[in-house]
Amino acid sequence: MKLTSWPAVFCCLFFAVETFGQYQTGLSGEFLNESESQTYKQTNTFHNSDVVWAVNVGGKDYIGLDGIHYKAEQYVSGGIRGEIDKILGSQDSVLYQSYREGDVAIDYPLENGEYNIAFHFAEPFDIDMDGRLFDVMAQDELVINDLNVRLARDGKHKSGLVTAVSNVKVTDGRLKIRFEATAGKPILSALVVRKTNDDTRKWNLIWYDEFEGNSLDESKWSIDVWPAFKVNSEDQVYTAREKNIRLADGKLIIEAHKEDFEGAAYTSGRIHSKGKGDFLYGKADIRAKLPPGQGTWAAIWMLPSDPYKYSTTCRPNEDWQGSRTCDAWPNSGEIDIMEHVGHDMGTVWGTVHNKAYYWINWEQRKGSIIQEDLDKRFHLYSVEWTPDHIHIFLDNKLYFTYINEGTGWKAWPYDHPYHLILNLAIGGNWGRAGGPIDDNIFPVQMEVDYVRVYQLAE
Repeated sequence: MKLTSWPAVFCCLFFAVETFGQYQTGLSGEFLNESESQTYKQTNTFHNSDVVWAVNVGGKDYIGLDGIHYKAEQYVSGGIRGEIDKILGSQDSVLYQSYREGDVAIDYPLENGEYNIAFHFAEPFDIDMDGRLFDVMAQDELVINDLNVRLARDGKHKSGLVTAVSNVKVTDGRLKIRFEATAGKPILSALVVRKTNDDTRKWNLIWYDEFEGNSLDESKWSIDVWPAFKVNSEDQVYTAREKNIRLADGKLIIEAHKEDFEGAAYTSGRIHSKGKGDFLYGKADIRAKLPPGQGTWAAIWMLPSDPYKYSTTCRPNEDWQGSRTCDAWPNSGEIDIMEHVGHDMGTVWGTVHNKAYYWINWEQRKGSIIQEDLDKRFHLYSVEWTPDHIHIFLDNKLYFTYINEGTGWKAWPYDHPYHLILNLAIGGNWGRAGGPIDDNIFPVQMEVDYVRVYQLAE
């Protein structure tokens, strides 16, 4: 959840350098030539063992910064091959520089089982916002409906988009994927197929809250009491009232209301564990049920416990959240484990923010996963954070990875303790992006079953 309300009016271009006839950047992975034997140090070998197939559509063998080996185009048919000269918003910009556009189909021999698939897209052209819309079909089932790549990347073209789907069942020994357009032509740059494996590593529980009892545990959480529009142009007042934050039936309830209160039209709740549950590296699991309805903006996320760690313009102890002058954000970082907006009910987002890569320079690093029952069932939202990488999961299915590039704090401010935040915003820049707030949805809730933080055993 971004902590600024500035309009996104700036952009920068991230140019690739052509090396030996192959596009390559210093921050991306590397191409593999079939005649060469090369090795690559994987920073997240454990999770890469889940990958059963990855393909660079329209392109050559390629190893991503995360160590995933994308095969040169195979088992892909149809469409016309194209190239993009530059791509923003990805640590593997090279991967998006080849694509296929049109009646693309995939038919890959694959052992029967259940798989998760991450699709890589980028919009090459400065087309109308609704100029390209298409469905993605896997095993003849609709898995992504009316995808608008440009809209999903905040209206920017030439920005890499990762969108994952889960529970794709192969029963006839073939993975079959096709695309159906409602406007323009479908497009695809790459895909990764994973089989979910059990995590056999030993994790030690270091901090948790099961939300038992009658009231919020103040030894673990603090409540933010804020006016409307303090950050992100959010429409709600955050209060400490039981009406907005309470425990019930072993769950944390954060409930938003349509009501006139302290000059605002809506109320809701926001809690954080700063100074009470800070941690450096580990895994956080949060089991939650998300709110429905246009105008909701629910988030489970992390901020630095020392927000001034990498700031350069802040006064001592300045109230930095929402500030136009203090650069604690994005300099000191942010990790979004889950963000969800009610106007896009079936999509969950995982994101990192930092000085090098955030929305103002078109370089936001984020990914999404499709899940249709977010407001009907509890799901597990997780982050795994190490000195080398940040992984974000839904129901233990990895869908977003950010790698430490080793270039310093501007790209990796994730080297100091962070804490957790749980909140339900109403409206705001993203909550209102799909249209006006629907006042008929209130009261509306985000429910949290538990929060658990772990660290790997030695």
